[in-house]
Amino acid sequence: MLKPNYPTLVLTCHVSTRVAPQLNGAAATTGLYGFDHLKTPKGFQRFVDDAIERSGELVNYISSMPSSAEVVRAMDEISNTVCCVVDSAELCRNTHPDREFVEAAGKASMRINEYLHYLNTNHSLYAAVKRAEKDGHLLTKEAHRAANQLRIDFEKGGIHLPPEKLARVNQLNLSILQLSREFGENITIDPGYVDIFPASRIPKHIHHLLKPIHRFTSGTSSGSLGSWNNMKEKGLRITTDHRTLVSVMHWVSDEEVRKMAYIQGNSVPHANLEVLDKLAAARHELAQMMGYRSYAEFVVKPNLASSPEVVISFLHEMSKMVRPRADEEFEAIRNFKREKCGQRCIDLEPWDETYYTAMMKSSGHNLDSSIVASYFPLPQCIEGLKVLVNSLFGAMLCNVPMAPGESWHPDVLKMSLHHPEEGDLGYLYLDLYSRKGKYPGCANFAVKGGCRISETEYQLPVVALLCNFSGSPGSSTVRLNHGDVETLFHEFGHALHSLFSRTDYQHFSGTRVALDFAEMPSNLFEYYAWDYRVLRTFAKHYSTGEIIPEKLVKSMQGARDMFAATELQRQVFYALADQTLFGEQPASPNDMNSILAEFKTQHTSWKHVEGTNWQIRFSHLVNYGAGYYSYLYAKCFAATIWKKLCQEDPLSLTAGTALRTKVLQHGGSKEPAELLNDLVGEGILKHCDGGIVPDITCFLEESREAWEENSLCMEDTRCYVMWKMIEPGMAGYLRPTNHQKLSSWITILCNASGSSVQPSHVAPEFRLSWNIFTLLTNIKISEEITVQCKYFRLNRTRRGNLEDTEKSSTVATNSQVDEFSDEYTAKLEQEHTTNRDASVHQEL
Repeated sequence: MLKPNYPTLVLTCHVSTRVAPQLNGAAATTGLYGFDHLKTPKGFQRFVDDAIERSGELVNYISSMPSSAEVVRAMDEISNTVCCVVDSAELCRNTHPDREFVEAAGKASMRINEYLHYLNTNHSLYAAVKRAEKDGHLLTKEAHRAANQLRIDFEKGGIHLPPEKLARVNQLNLSILQLSREFGENITIDPGYVDIFPASRIPKHIHHLLKPIHRFTSGTSSGSLGSWNNMKEKGLRITTDHRTLVSVMHWVSDEEVRKMAYIQGNSVPHANLEVLDKLAAARHELAQMMGYRSYAEFVVKPNLASSPEVVISFLHEMSKMVRPRADEEFEAIRNFKREKCGQRCIDLEPWDETYYTAMMKSSGHNLDSSIVASYFPLPQCIEGLKVLVNSLFGAMLCNVPMAPGESWHPDVLKMSLHHPEEGDLGYLYLDLYSRKGKYPGCANFAVKGGCRISETEYQLPVVALLCNFSGSPGSSTVRLNHGDVETLFHEFGHALHSLFSRTDYQHFSGTRVALDFAEMPSNLFEYYAWDYRVLRTFAKHYSTGEIIPEKLVKSMQGARDMFAATELQRQVFYALADQTLFGEQPASPNDMNSILAEFKTQHTSWKHVEGTNWQIRFSHLVNYGAGYYSYLYAKCFAATIWKKLCQEDPLSLTAGTALRTKVLQHGGSKEPAELLNDLVGEGILKHCDGGIVPDITCFLEESREAWEENSLCMEDTRCYVMWKMIEPGMAGYLRPTNHQKLSSWITILCNASGSSVQPSHVAPEFRLSWNIFTLLTNIKISEEITVQCKYFRLNRTRRGNLEDTEKSSTVATNSQVDEFSDEYTAKLEQEHTTNRDASVHQEL
């Protein structure tokens, strides 16, 4: 996730001025991020003063009517100067453990944003930019594009409006800034909690995530039957922040505990109900004052999609495409729950999803999350980032020391992106560990953007990558689950977009691109976190050094794909909800809550839980308001790029060079459609109703392959409970580890669901499966049900009787199958009788 500032300001900031250079010899003392001003909290005030002073000088210079090229250059320096304060303050507010620094950064941020509003309404600057845009003598295409973008940004700030409307626009922009900040602070301050008694209702291995509590209960004393004493009972407090809530949903078998945690976690912070209503109203009013029907139209118009109608059409197509498969997955989860819970199961609830899908993934793919994590110690994962940089780009990611005062916490690392021929390309701060008061998610914060200072000097970009992994540096327990590895690679994709940027103007540096293009590099880098050819270069067991087995990676990939349609459906729902929340407004805020509840029923397979409001802690509604669809655009673009450029050899220097030179280094200095077509040619995007949408062909092929691959796995998982019922002597013949896919008797079992047909109704080519099925399950099947089998497999037993081959009814004649069926069934019966007394127990 990018951590953007607010695009209603002309001088939208992702960058800052030059970091003080490192001196040879003893390290010179500096301030935060290398800014000398920031040695103490009070330094933020001076930082703002100096930025305002320098910007004033540049405003006066522009008023003296310099050349068009100098106007654009001076405007870019104003942005660079002012935005260093904005970016540094934003990073400090979200990461610094010292409250004095945090409060000083907050005050500096508000003050500099007020000054930005002054700049954005300066008519002399606006006039100069318009003249520069019309001037045909600008030296480069990038300079002309910069003038054009500056003029558009000025007008987005309302400078062309009458004075009274402009004043209102400024008020709304400040209000939006304050509400956005309040929304995030409320999530941190009020994560919610649930108290659980007794503590035994929660698995011991997650107790460390929770707070121990106690209560006194009454009970009889051991000395006297009739007397009562207070007894101290131990409980646990579940703080329902996102990370803890996910762990509880994953591991707690007690459904009532999961229900309480889910409802509380999706009902706080209550204050954000009002904040979000005010934010939506302010954004809507702002958009209408600017001549747009809605805030969604205001946001989407300058991007690839160009209009909310194009976005919604794209999302509806995705929703329609994914619904059948998502419904199948929902039914599989519900059936699995019913088999596990029996008569106690009423229906599948939202708080069941994480718990049962985790169990199904584990059983269907023989996965143990602790074993997976043992191959991903955090230091090795950082080595993996270094491998990627070296293989793809011929560069190195090197640890570098920080000057005294530069860091904000002892856990922070600093790295340089270094090329052997080009030298240092930029700097990366890594702040990866969770701590109190820190921004709770994972994000990429800009510190300084790249831009050309002179013919011989280039300002190197600096970014900070934030995660919230459990543990502390040097601890042997800091091992990541694979979801965290994927997140790390995602954020690293954002970081590289900034670090490889070589734009002339900081206005276009790195991730300062069209909103629905910004997530493409990060989504592309997620693929590298899943490809075995990449993982084997760094994923090694924390104690033995063993390289992660390819079989384990295939199981991880299978588990990932098992409920891919459900996850895709969720993303489509979020994007549609985002478009609706910031689209044309309903009559009252209460209508919006009911609309979002109805949307969940329409566009997902899951029910809405009355009284919950997931949107009040979904920070993307603030950071990506009306732009959440960009994640789905990015997934489609990335799928095409991966297939056409990277899949054949994911560590190819040729592919990496193309990615760098044709996309990453250009930032926002070229149209994203031009960059995409230049990278992979046709077949990555298409024009639709005046906008651009991704070509979803590669994405659909990838999704369908995953869904088909996991069709039998769903059946495997649904039969897991049945395997547990099979007598031990027979279990060994049909363990999942003894063959790659189950034979067609599993399909019979799944389709029959305890109902029955006569054996005569089973087609001859499936009688082998039928005999094994009836032998093992003793289920009688009635005449009303017709058994339909998609696959016929003669599977290898543990003694290797047959090869694991897929056959159609035309490959083996009916008589051949019947003959083998009778012989093999008799053999199974004989061996089963022999082994029964031995009671051989095998773990499934």
